[in-house]
Amino acid sequence: MNINNIYIQDISQICDNKLNINILRADVLDPVVSGNKWFKLQFYVRDAITAGKTTLATFGGPYSNHIVATSTYGASMGLHTVGFIRGEKPVALSPTLTDALENGMTLHFISRQDFEQKEKIISHNQDPNWAWIPEGGYGVTGAKGAKSMLTIKDTTPFDTIICAVGTGTMMAGLIKAAAPHQKVIGLSVLKNNISINAEIKALLTPEESKKDFEIIHGYDFGGYAKHTPALVSFMNDCYKNMELPLDFVYTAKLLYGVQDLASKEKFDPTSKILIIHSGGLQGNRSFKKGTLCF
Repeated sequence: MNINNIYIQDISQICDNKLNINILRADVLDPVVSGNKWFKLQFYVRDAITAGKTTLATFGGPYSNHIVATSTYGASMGLHTVGFIRGEKPVALSPTLTDALENGMTLHFISRQDFEQKEKIISHNQDPNWAWIPEGGYGVTGAKGAKSMLTIKDTTPFDTIICAVGTGTMMAGLIKAAAPHQKVIGLSVLKNNISINAEIKALLTPEESKKDFEIIHGYDFGGYAKHTPALVSFMNDCYKNMELPLDFVYTAKLLYGVQDLASKEKFDPTSKILIIHSGGLQGNRSFKKGTLCF
């Protein structure tokens, strides 16, 4: 991974240049292990190697950025990988799972009902050589890795940091790293995910929990991995106008939400806003060819 690839891009035009808005292009870190994926994985992998483990085991769906990132990064570090995949084995594997398989990952397909019982899956697959990584990298270890996302470039001029929220791991890391003058705002991509606030706080120290942060709901477009024609059109416009590739699961909803919130005067006109591009375009591979212009 080359962290020097990461840069900050001015996208103030998304709000007709009425606000100072930039985006941290963490997506360009690597074509596969992009955005927050490497940051969240780095200490899990380091700890596994230090403990003498030979295999990384984790969970994810058929278009999981986390699954393919784990398979790619694990292989690059000389580790075997095992993925427990949500849902019955399909007739044809998704492009994401095909790539994971080609990276050497062993795939186990689990019914949606059983997939929710992850502790049971772990207990039935005890192997001293395995290091388990929670789905999406959720955990203090993942948040510790995500914390360094704000140190790659000078982010101190910004007073507002905004990100998409899935497991909340990245947002917890950003809160840990935030300076006293910075507020961290997360837009949830899951519908009615009210428990996310507690899940993020579980990764913070009592002192970190006192920092200025907020989670905003209502930009899920129907639920996790759901989308509408309007969102797809927005994605294409962002690429045509700013050469900014987005995915419909996380970053498109994030940018759409920021634009909408700005139109509702959520932000102070003098604010300096930094959006976090968390990378991961795997979900877009589920679209029919030609749906997107990139």
